Amino acid sequence: MTTGGGGSGGGSAVGVQIQQQSRMALPDFLQSVNLKYVKLGYHYLISNLLTLFLVPLILVTLIQVSQTTDLHHLWLHLQYNLLTILTCSAVLVFGLTLYAVTRPRAVYLLDSACFRPAEHLKAPFRSFMDHSRLTGDFEESSLDFQRKILERSGLGEETYVPEAMHSIPPQPSMAAARAEAEQVMFGALDNLFHNTSLKPKDIGILIVNCSLFNPTPSLSAMIVNKYKLRGNIRSFNLGGMGCSAGVIAVDLAKDLLQVHRNTYAVVVSTENITQNWYFGNKKSMLIPNCLFRVGCSALLLSNKPADRRRAKYRLVHVVRTHRGADDKAFRCVYQEQDDAGKTGVSLSKDLMAIAGGALKTNITTLGPLVLPISEQLLFFVTLLMKKLFKADVKPYIPDFKLAFDHFCIHAGGRAVIDELEKNLQLRSEHVEASRMTLHRFGNTSSSSIWYELAYIEAKGRMKKGNRVWQIAFGSGFKCNSAVWQALGNIKPSPNGPWEDCIDKYPVEIVT
Repeated sequence: MTTGGGGSGGGSAVGVQIQQQSRMALPDFLQSVNLKYVKLGYHYLISNLLTLFLVPLILVTLIQVSQTTDLHHLWLHLQYNLLTILTCSAVLVFGLTLYAVTRPRAVYLLDSACFRPAEHLKAPFRSFMDHSRLTGDFEESSLDFQRKILERSGLGEETYVPEAMHSIPPQPSMAAARAEAEQVMFGALDNLFHNTSLKPKDIGILIVNCSLFNPTPSLSAMIVNKYKLRGNIRSFNLGGMGCSAGVIAVDLAKDLLQVHRNTYAVVVSTENITQNWYFGNKKSMLIPNCLFRVGCSALLLSNKPADRRRAKYRLVHVVRTHRGADDKAFRCVYQEQDDAGKTGVSLSKDLMAIAGGALKTNITTLGPLVLPISEQLLFFVTLLMKKLFKADVKPYIPDFKLAFDHFCIHAGGRAVIDELEKNLQLRSEHVEASRMTLHRFGNTSSSSIWYELAYIEAKGRMKKGNRVWQIAFGSGFKCNSAVWQALGNIKPSPNGPWEDCIDKYPVEIVT
């Protein structure tokens, strides 16, 4: 299997053989037409249908008015009717003022930074298995299970685990967990502040999300203390919200930036491994050991109009879906103790089906916001035929490739990426960033979508006007989407996570 593993985005049309009586046969044009180009033509026609109708209508109306109305007489009437002019001016000014006050403030992403751990924290498969065996906590069957998961996971040999897990025996203490949190958060923030020349005192909003490690004082308080942030900073610490919490944090920042003018917001997304390693033998709780790795991202957001010129992206949409009302969905990713009293996170066998249901709900909401009218019409007609006329037609899956140029699918595991590639009918290049992030860094939880965006930037693929769709799944169960639009041709930021290895990727992933 290669890095993509997906099908192509179109097929050849079925040709009709034309019999010619003359010696010179005409070329069979139908055989040479690719359906994807027909679809693109249909998309452009329907998307611009309103313009095609309105422009001639406006021109005809203007010509008709100019022929039937005495424009000179109208001008003289307005010239001597001061009350009409003042009333119209007042209405116009009031309307413009109301629009300026009530319209949502644009939220810009100035830059993002991802933490790249030190070389000595790498965990090749052999070292991982040797350490697991030497702890003495795992039965032989559990070790064999972890080995099989690693081989099929899509992870490479250069992912990272925290310092405490390199010790024999491991030392998952509170002090070690704090040290890991400080290392990844401060590492990402130092890089962000250096690249943006931002003074920490200028930050007005701080949001930190980490699902499984929430000490007192909080992680956000640790950042306030480290960088001596101002006393009136609005700080938030989101816990227990899983791998999709990064999008939730962006959504919270967006809402706060609608209220507070001329403000910078910093969002830090991470997960802590040290105290959440599972040392038992329940197989559903061993999977996170094989997938989760060290990582952290830090974002700088702004609502200042002047920042548009130096911003990388503009936030277009955030759509959140929560399936927590369903008991199966609520318990499919569940932190608990096993029969021996050892704590870990259990993953349900129904996880992929529940994730699929959450994704379906999420894209049902997102689709009308981003899909061109051509796709919405096809979806509606198919639904109408199926529901009203009981026609035996397959449900139409909208082509999200017409709405987005890039996809950042949460690198939760190879199965997650495979399913989304198949169900959204994506091509191998669309999921390349997700597969390569999983291979190079593993599942870094809520920060994984930012490592993926950094990959696209490092490859030089992000062009002005491009739209990127970030999709993340998390416990609860949640599926969250964020849509960004590039404001220019994006270059990778200095000291990025892919800086020393981007030329090696994509790599072939053996299964």
